[in-house]
Amino acid sequence: MKYDNFETLKTNRDFRNVYNRKKSFANKYLIMYIRENGTDTLKLGVSVSKKVGNSIVRHRLARLIREAFRLHTQDIRGGLDVVVIARENLKGKNYFETESAMIHLFKLHHIYAAGNMEKKYDKESNDSSGKVLSKGDFTV
Repeated sequence: MKYDNFETLKTNRDFRNVYNRKKSFANKYLIMYIRENGTDTLKLGVSVSKKVGNSIVRHRLARLIREAFRLHTQDIRGGLDVVVIARENLKGKNYFETESAMIHLFKLHHIYAAGNMEKKYDKESNDSSGKVLSKGDFTV
């Protein structure tokens, strides 16, 4: 698959290089290994074991992980190889729980800069009546 903002790790050798670096963090849903690759390119590898479920379940989890990563590539510094391993507890979870688990691991690795999301919510917005709302103002 082709992604605009990151590449994928494909070979066993690529995955082994990241694993051998041994820089990893985990939570109850995911395990994340990272390694600096010496370029500006961000690369992702996803691994879902057969222990997690059948092929339908495994592919669904891999898609959730890739999508969460894709939507946050602008918040992650470049030049990294990232391998994400799905744990069995992720089975049955939705996108938002997957995204939250991934952001948690980004923060543990100190590679996450959430500037773009915070800027979205800090700006003033208009409600349907045209009244300008500031952060913290709500209409019912």
